Amino acid sequence: MKTHTRHLVLAVLVATAASTASIVIAQQPAAPAQPMSFFVTSAGKGAGANLGGLTGADAHCQSLAAAAGRGAATWHAYLSTQGTGAVHARDRIGNGPWFNQRGQRVAQNVAELHGDTIEQARIGNALGKQLSLTEKGTVVNGVGDTPNQHDILTGSQPDGRAFTDAADHTCGNWASGAAGTAQLGHSDKQGGGNGSWNSAHASRGCSQENLVSTGGAGLLYCFAVN
Repeated sequence: MKTHTRHLVLAVLVATAASTASIVIAQQPAAPAQPMSFFVTSAGKGAGANLGGLTGADAHCQSLAAAAGRGAATWHAYLSTQGTGAVHARDRIGNGPWFNQRGQRVAQNVAELHGDTIEQARIGNALGKQLSLTEKGTVVNGVGDTPNQHDILTGSQPDGRAFTDAADHTCGNWASGAAGTAQLGHSDKQGGGNGSWNSAHASRGCSQENLVSTGGAGLLYCFAVN
């Protein structure tokens, strides 16, 4: 009888301790969501790939971020330029980590973003239709949607660096809305047999009409650099 009583008391104590622990855990505040440090622009500038150069592209990112309540950070467009003084997109976006509008991590650092090592390339980054969100938290139309707008201006090779050949991959370093072509990435990582987020194919030209014709809208990737 005494043994049974001891077992009963022990069981009650264990249950009470477990219940108390559950209450304590439940009362602990959830970790705050990470502030947005990456987004796809919800709209282009409307002049095709003529962005006003890197300065104009960065200003577009900054303006949209400010409207979304993140204007305190410094924002850069993910774009490369060519020729003398060429700029590599990967070198102008900070060090990471980067989080989308919902606080979901899209990449830890520059190397993970671009798959610099064999293992990182095998795993890939987290970008894709469900995580490559706009500054408003909306999903960008992709393959299967009407209209498809997954083409993102980058002017970059898969490793995030500028092209070194003589061809135009940046619409005159983002100052032409007519002649030239721009290298594009796919925000949903789908379509055309190439799922590259930053270097899927070239545009048909630099005008707004040319960008729309291949499934784009002159959209950009924007990263907080601080």
